[in-house]
Amino acid sequence: MTTPHDPGHAAADAPSDPIGPVAASEGPPGSGDPAVLAMQAAARRHLWLHFTRMSSYADGEVPVIVRGSGQYVYDQKGKRYLDGLAGLFVSQIGHGRKEVAEAGAQQGSELAYFPLWSYAHPRAIELAERLATLAPGDLNRVFFTTSGSEAVESAWKLAKQYFKSVGEPGRYKVLSRDIAYHGTSMGALAITGLPPIKEPFEPLPPGGVRVPNTNFYRAPGFVADDLAGFGRWAADEIERAILREGPESVAAVFLEPVQNSGGCFPPPPGYFDRVREICDRYGVILVSDEVICAFGRLGYYFGSERYHYQPDIITFAKGVTSGYAPLGGMMVSDRLMEPFTRGAATFLHGVTFAGHPVSSAVALANLDVFEQEDLLGNVRANEATFRATLEKLHDLPIVGDVRGDGYFYGIELVKDKVTRETFSDDESERLLRGFLSQALFDAGLICRADDRGDPVIQLAPPLICGPEHFTEMEQILRSVLTEAWSRI
Repeated sequence: MTTPHDPGHAAADAPSDPIGPVAASEGPPGSGDPAVLAMQAAARRHLWLHFTRMSSYADGEVPVIVRGSGQYVYDQKGKRYLDGLAGLFVSQIGHGRKEVAEAGAQQGSELAYFPLWSYAHPRAIELAERLATLAPGDLNRVFFTTSGSEAVESAWKLAKQYFKSVGEPGRYKVLSRDIAYHGTSMGALAITGLPPIKEPFEPLPPGGVRVPNTNFYRAPGFVADDLAGFGRWAADEIERAILREGPESVAAVFLEPVQNSGGCFPPPPGYFDRVREICDRYGVILVSDEVICAFGRLGYYFGSERYHYQPDIITFAKGVTSGYAPLGGMMVSDRLMEPFTRGAATFLHGVTFAGHPVSSAVALANLDVFEQEDLLGNVRANEATFRATLEKLHDLPIVGDVRGDGYFYGIELVKDKVTRETFSDDESERLLRGFLSQALFDAGLICRADDRGDPVIQLAPPLICGPEHFTEMEQILRSVLTEAWSRI
């Protein structure tokens, strides 16, 4: 229902756990069915939920989702919810696809596991070849992982070792955008631009440098009325950061096609063209972090295709299997691979379950569904309707901005539409955790309420959704946001 959450520049002292339903609203823990009672007791006693205030469930039920079908999931009491977040930006093809599950089962009975450490297996070979044919440019080499954080970590390690191999050992720093989330492992966390989720684990690996994000709704005054000018300024800030740090010390720039954290920031026109030019000028690797944006979220297999830029590395995970098995990885250009094809050179990095046979088989079956049902075409055909449906919410006084692309949207909430005044930390806590998140869940919509930066609600439904599902989302949001405004 939610992903890692923390406050950004506008809420630096707010709590940094995710915002999700804190407890079921009906009855005491485990009331009714004995099986529900037993499961609730076991969950509260033994299960440690990620990015979650565990105290929230001391006197209430843990939400337990037991099955899914298409665009919907069901809890242990049989209540249906529209999955407006695709699980966690993952379930592209929807829930309950037996053909994909059966592909995994078949592979498990044939070869359940073998590592990619000096060996290969057919499914990893087939998937690597297929991904290379889909990827833009010369991204012909695939290094598999099991998650997005591992993919980001791998990309930074590759950048460091690559530059050592070509005689530039001083290049180790990475630039990323303010409030951007790139993962939770120690290296990925150093790239992440969210100070409150970093602080408990410091000191982190050195080298993370922040640059401005592309939130035009909060653009500086001197470019607040000029989208293209704002994009040029934001891109030029990357060049200025490289020059401040010293080009000889900068290895890579990590950017999402649409930045997730903070509430879906699309790139302004010309932004990525300018970033590519800057990276080429200073010999910096451009990493397109597409853990969320790849595999149809923006109507293309890779978000970089939508915005017409060529990365040196693409990191991916989530939608490559639609969540039917864990898998991630990075796609690497021939140039970056070349030093590792000679002599004794070895990329000194590996993951036990990377390119797992079952996960690879699932990914291949998932991509078959993409092709057979033209899911990319479905997103492109319906994204304007999705946007227009959500933009109806502009008539509510609490809705300041609706932004995004494809099937990936954020709705920013404000106290004052004219001045764009945001909520204080305490107000945001009461609004999002105290009411909105639970109310939306109770109303049957799984989405994401978040205040990394300014308060937002995010939507990223399965790619099989259509206008009727957009309308359902809008109606639930309208009702709950109207009630929220009356409580302010």
